[in-house]
Amino acid sequence: MRPLQNAIAIIVLACSTQACASGSMADLTVYDRTEGRRLQVYWHEGRAYVAGKPGNEYQVSVRNRLREDVLAVLSVDGVNAVTGQTAEPSQSGYVLAPGSSMSVQGWRKSLSETAAFYFTTLADSYAARTGRPDNVGVIGVALFRRKQEPQPLAEVAPSQRKEANADSASGARGCSRATNPFRSALSMSSTAL
Repeated sequence: MRPLQNAIAIIVLACSTQACASGSMADLTVYDRTEGRRLQVYWHEGRAYVAGKPGNEYQVSVRNRLREDVLAVLSVDGVNAVTGQTAEPSQSGYVLAPGSSMSVQGWRKSLSETAAFYFTTLADSYAARTGRPDNVGVIGVALFRRKQEPQPLAEVAPSQRKEANADSASGARGCSRATNPFRSALSMSSTAL
């Protein structure tokens, strides 16, 4: 992304249409904390943008739309908001219960302290100052569904086991194919804001 030279910083929201549409996994919003308002999303050529004023602090909010837990791995400027490492989908994030939401005001420094997100020029950005300027201006969220644990098989009484084995051996009953109780380990929907 080229350096931001005008009075308004632009954040690229590389957000897929499905991830932002009704029925998606989560809702994402960017809230200008300095002015106390939710920033409007502008769409251009399939990308979403928000405009923020340099120096204003902001927060990113994610609301789980599913009826199951999701893991939200949030990054700003290509830096993971929890670990401070260059963002990767396999990193730490926030677990959101069904229907719950969270607001992240900055990169986590400790359990009680964050370094605020704020709109600024490329040269002043945390990512550029730490040698990672490639994704300055990008807010990203990778969402993962919880891996479904296998359900225990029902206990079968010894007399029923003998009967089932006899029926199977004689061909008296057909054997239906069992379905796999596992879903894929990770179901990811990439959402960037």
